[in-house]
Amino acid sequence: MKIIKFNCIVFGLLALANALHAQDTKVPNVPQLTLKEALEIALQNNYDIKLSKNSSAIAKNNVTIGNAGILPNVAGTFTQSNSIQTTTQTRSDNTVNRINNANNTGTNYGVNLNWTIFDGFNMFANYDQFKQQDKLAQMRLRDTIQRTTANVIISYFDLVNQQKQIKALQGVIEVSRKQIRFATDRFEAGRVARLDVYNAQVALNTDTATLLTQQQLFKASKVDLNRILARNPQTEFNVADTIIVDEKLLLGNIINEAQAQNPTLLSASIEQRLSEINLRQVKSTRYPQVAISSGYIWNNSRNPAGFARVQNSRGFNYGLSASINIFDGFNQWRRERNAKLQIENSQINIDRARTNLEAQIGQLYSSYLSGLQLIKVGQANVELARKSLEISLEKYRLGSISPLEIREAQRNYLNATAVFYDAEYQTKAAETTLKQITGNISIQ
Repeated sequence: MKIIKFNCIVFGLLALANALHAQDTKVPNVPQLTLKEALEIALQNNYDIKLSKNSSAIAKNNVTIGNAGILPNVAGTFTQSNSIQTTTQTRSDNTVNRINNANNTGTNYGVNLNWTIFDGFNMFANYDQFKQQDKLAQMRLRDTIQRTTANVIISYFDLVNQQKQIKALQGVIEVSRKQIRFATDRFEAGRVARLDVYNAQVALNTDTATLLTQQQLFKASKVDLNRILARNPQTEFNVADTIIVDEKLLLGNIINEAQAQNPTLLSASIEQRLSEINLRQVKSTRYPQVAISSGYIWNNSRNPAGFARVQNSRGFNYGLSASINIFDGFNQWRRERNAKLQIENSQINIDRARTNLEAQIGQLYSSYLSGLQLIKVGQANVELARKSLEISLEKYRLGSISPLEIREAQRNYLNATAVFYDAEYQTKAAETTLKQITGNISIQ
């Protein structure tokens, strides 16, 4: 009876392991999401990209000579006034004239033109500012697209990496299942103690818990990728099985391309030009401000109590105005000094961005080279660990090694696969980030 009960426990554990092994990472009846498709979805749906596109469109719309103040302003006006008044008038001959509830009306309408024809070249500085802001918005849009593309690629291959880890764990669970069967057969034959079966059960339980944790992490990573793609977080999909690393990146090419194309560095240069334009705008207030005005006015009025009871007039008016800042409490000097300091800060920002960029490239390229070496070593190591595990399992079946020895073979295999798959993923992540820095991301 004890043996029957013991067998039920063992078979229950095997059934649980079988169920977990059956839960493959591939979702049935769900098509595979390719990396290209994921990138297309992200470029269409991602919220950050949409916001950057709108900001870029706004900056582009602002690049007009009218917005810069170069063109005149023309406005039409219309005014109508009414009043009811009682008026008493005493004339020079002492006669009194009284008018009750007189209705006074006035109508004024016309077209006015105001045009600043000289403002110390500030209007031209404004136009240059809008053009540079348009370039900066386009650069930020490009940077957002590059960053989103890199996030999609890294997240996608993170799923591929986790999927490989799950398959490796499922393989180890398969070995643990066989180990339980072998231990149970040998226990029933009286060749080993029950402790060997218990050890096999513990190994299976440990591997099962590890697999459950890895599967949960895999599901959470799927939700995160769906978030980047800006779609339903619970959308199911399958991913590819392989990670292909570009092994042809050269440090010299990366540095040269980053100097010419890196969005952060280019944005810092544009911001420096904006600081220089700001100084031009500040200096413009040292010059005279000259404007002309003109218009054509129609005026109709009725005043029963007035000397002229009805009056109509129309005509053309024009004028010229000019002003110049003579003294403003030294504020002009202060603004110019601050503008010059801002130019110095912008140059410091460029130098800092260049230094940070070179340091980041150095670190990433070092990780990239190390990863390539780890991939070569790890691939051979996985194959050796797999063969060692197969041999150890056969020896365990024959009773020539202990449970601890086969467990050690399982650990070695898992460690070898973890190092190899992680090296593939980390190297791909370093490659992707390097290409993002240089603005050369592709999906190959």
